[in-house]
Amino acid sequence: MKLSILYRGPLSSCNYDCSYCPFAKQRDPQEVLERDRTQLERFVHWVAEADDEIVILFTPWGEALVRSWYRDAIARLSHLPHVSRVSIQTNLSCGLGWLDGCDHRKVGLWATFHPSATSVHVFADRCTQLDKGGVRYSVGVVGLKEHFDAIEALRRSLHPAAYLWINAYKHEAGYYREADINRLAAIDPLFEINNCRHRSFGRRCRAGESVIAVDGEGHIRRCHFIREPIGNIYTVHWKACLAPRPCTQATCGCHIGYVHMADLDLYSVFGDGVLERIPARPVTRNDARTRLDGFGPQSLVSERVQVSTLGS
Repeated sequence: MKLSILYRGPLSSCNYDCSYCPFAKQRDPQEVLERDRTQLERFVHWVAEADDEIVILFTPWGEALVRSWYRDAIARLSHLPHVSRVSIQTNLSCGLGWLDGCDHRKVGLWATFHPSATSVHVFADRCTQLDKGGVRYSVGVVGLKEHFDAIEALRRSLHPAAYLWINAYKHEAGYYREADINRLAAIDPLFEINNCRHRSFGRRCRAGESVIAVDGEGHIRRCHFIREPIGNIYTVHWKACLAPRPCTQATCGCHIGYVHMADLDLYSVFGDGVLERIPARPVTRNDARTRLDGFGPQSLVSERVQVSTLGS
C-alpha cells in the first residue's frame, strides 16, 4: 500500500506578519513547542516502523523549519527506504544548510513567497540555491492585487522550469476581473482551478483511503477539512479505517483537498509531486479549462472560507 500523509502538529507560530494570515507573528508558549516536538518525534518513530510505502507533507499552521526538530525529522525521514517523498510547506526564511543532511531525491519544498515580508531578490536567491543543490520545490504566492507586480517579477527571477502557483484570494466574492484572471493565468496556468470552489459533496476522493491527515496525537482524519476522526495511527488496527468514501463537504477550494478528487484528474498533472505541488510535466491553461469543463458546475468563491496562506 502507498499512503500519503498530511501531518499537522500543534505548532501555530510564524516569524512573518502577513496581513492575510491568522498566524502572523503568533508565538507558541514553550509548553506547546515541547509538545509539538515530542509528538513529531513520536510520529517519525512510527513512520520508521511502518511497513508501507509512505509519502509525507508537513502542513504546519505557521513556519516550522525555524524549529530544529522539523529539519531533523525531514532529514531522517528522507533516508528511510520506504519513505518515497517527504515535503513541507515553508516560507523559506530559514537557512538551507540543513538540506545537506537529506536525501535530495526524496525531499520537496512547498515554498511560499510573501511580498510584505521579504523581497523578490532574497527569495529568488534562495530558490537558486535549491536549484544548485538539486532540491525539488514549487513556489507559490497569494494572489493579492497589490502584489501582482511582485508576482510577475518573481516569475522572471525564477528558473524557467520552476512552477509558480498562485492561490486565489478568497475573502471576497468577485475579487478578480477577467483581466486579472488572464494576467495571473499567464503565470500560473492552473490558477483557474484554484479560483473556485469545486462542488464535492458525494464525489469520489482519495482522502480517507490512500490519503489521510494526521494530527500530533495521531488522530486520523480524511483531510484537514473534515473534522471527524476516523481512527488513530497509534492503535493496532488503524488500517481498518481506510476505505473509499464520497466527500461529505459541500465544496472544496483548497489544493491540498481538491487535488485528491478523482474526477478532477489532477494526479495525471502532478504525478509523484501531488503533495508538494510540483507538476510532473509543463502545464498549460488548457489543463485547467478541460478539467473545469469536464468536472461540472463550480461555485464562485462567495462562501465564507478560512484563508490559508499555504494551502489554499
